[in-house]
Amino acid sequence: MLETLISKYLLNALLLSLVSIFYSFLKNKLGEDRATTIKEAILSAMLWAEEELGIGNGNQKWEIAWKKLIEILADKNIRLKKSEERAVKTMMKANVGRINKQTYDILSKRKLLKNKGPSQQSLLTK
Repeated sequence: MLETLISKYLLNALLLSLVSIFYSFLKNKLGEDRATTIKEAILSAMLWAEEELGIGNGNQKWEIAWKKLIEILADKNIRLKKSEERAVKTMMKANVGRINKQTYDILSKRKLLKNKGPSQQSLLTK
């Protein structure tokens, strides 16, 4: 069990390091504005795919998120080079945990509010 926890955190740290390295690569090679735009577009595309398909649908969600990312970047007159595509795909994979956390936190908050709603309403009517 300890090995599992250590390996999980080690893998997360390694993935975060890779994202940092790729982000700094993009920033140095492409400029701060372009790198920031790409990073924001990645998050937007992934959240959009999560909203469209919901929980699950792994490979299909990846393909839809990638198409949406290319669409968002095209709207901002940004085209990814072949060498950049691999770095961007790695950044997308590294953001899966963040996207899942945002999505599932929102879902749990909605469920909590939905569950609390009727009990609070009954208190107001008494």
